[in-house]
Amino acid sequence: MTELATRVAPPHAPLLRRAAPALLGYAAVRVFALAVLAVWSTARGKSAYTLLTARWDSLWYTRIAELGYGYEVRLPNGDVHSNLAFFPLLPWLERLLHAVTPLSYAGAGFVVSLLASLAAAAGIFAVADRVYGPRVGICAVLLWAVLPVGVVQSMAYSESLFTALAAWSLYAVLTGRWVSAGALAALAGLTRPVGAAVVAAVWVAGVISFVRERGAECTPGACDGEHTPGAPTVTRAPLPPAGATFTPHAPAGRRALGLLLAPLGAAGYVLWVGRRTGRGPLGYLDVQAGWRNGFDGGYAFACFVADKFTSFPSALAGLGLTVGVALLIWLYVSGVRGRQPVELLVYTGVVLALALCASSYFGSKPRLLMPAFPVLLPLACALARLRTSRSALVTAGLAVAAAVYGAFWLNGSGPP
Repeated sequence: MTELATRVAPPHAPLLRRAAPALLGYAAVRVFALAVLAVWSTARGKSAYTLLTARWDSLWYTRIAELGYGYEVRLPNGDVHSNLAFFPLLPWLERLLHAVTPLSYAGAGFVVSLLASLAAAAGIFAVADRVYGPRVGICAVLLWAVLPVGVVQSMAYSESLFTALAAWSLYAVLTGRWVSAGALAALAGLTRPVGAAVVAAVWVAGVISFVRERGAECTPGACDGEHTPGAPTVTRAPLPPAGATFTPHAPAGRRALGLLLAPLGAAGYVLWVGRRTGRGPLGYLDVQAGWRNGFDGGYAFACFVADKFTSFPSALAGLGLTVGVALLIWLYVSGVRGRQPVELLVYTGVVLALALCASSYFGSKPRLLMPAFPVLLPLACALARLRTSRSALVTAGLAVAAAVYGAFWLNGSGPP
C-alpha cells in the first residue's frame, strides 16, 4: 500500500491527488455495504432505500426541511419530543437541494449524506496524512469506513455531515487556516450538539498558539534563519518526534477572527431555541430533557451496562460493552502517549465524553461515537505497518463483517 500510494501520489502531490486511493477505497467499501443491505432487505421484504432515508431521526430532519420547526410529540408518560432538539444545517441543505432538483426531501437527505461521507473521508485522510503521512491516512479512512455501524454514514442522518465539517476544521487548524477553521467549526455547531467539541479544539489550539507566541523570545528575522546585527542569537527548539506537527504561523488578527467565528453556530442556535421557548439559555436543555437526554457523567450508562450482567445471555452484551469502552479509552490514551496534536486530543476527548456520559439512548452510542475518528489513528498506524497484502486482507475482512452487521442491524432494531 505504501508503494502504491507513493507511485500514484508522491508526498508533494496536491492533497486531493494523494487522497484519491483513500477515497476510491472508501467508495468501494460503502458500495459493497449498500449492496449487501439491498440484498438482505429484499430478502426480508423491505426497502433498503426506505431504511436509509425514512426511519428514526431522518424523519425528523425531513419534517423540519419541509415544515420548519414547531412540531412535537407528547408521550403518555408526559415526555415531550420536540423537533427543536435537531440542529438545522442538515434540514437546510435538504430544503435547498429539494428546491433545485426533483429530489424529495428524503432523497435530498440521502444525497447530502452520500456527498458528506466522501467529504468526511477526504477530511479524515487530510488530518491523518498531515500528522502521520499518506499510508496512515489511507488506513484511517478505511477503518472509518468499516466501523460496525458504518451504514449510518450512508443514512439521511447528520453524522457524515458533522464528521466532514469537524475533520476539515481540524485540518484547517493544523495548517494554520484559522478563519476557515472557525467558519467550519461554526457550521459544525449548526449540525449537532457535539459541535462543541470542534469549538473546544479550535479554541484550545488558538489559545495555546497565543500563549506560545507571547512566551517565545524570538527577535524578528531570527526565527526565519536570518540574524539582525546586534540582536542576540536565538536557538531553534528541537523538532517534534514523528507524528507531531507544527501549526504554521498565522497573523494574530486571523487567529482571533477564527476563534470568534467558531462558537457562533452552536451559540446562535441554542440562543434562538431559548428565545423561542421563552426559557433563555436554558431552553435547549429543557428540550433535551423532554427527550430524557442529559449529561450525568456516565452514571446511567454504567448502570445500564451493570444491569446486563444480571442475566444470561445479556451478560455477553454487557461484556461486549465493557470491552468496547475499555478499547476506546485505551486508544485515546495511546493517542495521548503518541503525542497527537492537542486539537485532535481535545476534539476526541469531548466527543467521547459527550457520547459516553449521556444519560439515555444507550443504543445510539455507537453512532454518536462515529465522529471521533482520531481515536482510530493508533489502529491506522498499526495497520499501516503491515505488509500491503496483509493490510488489504484485514481491511477486506472487516468490510465484509461490517456490511453484514450493518444490514442485520438496520433490518432489525437499527439506530434509534
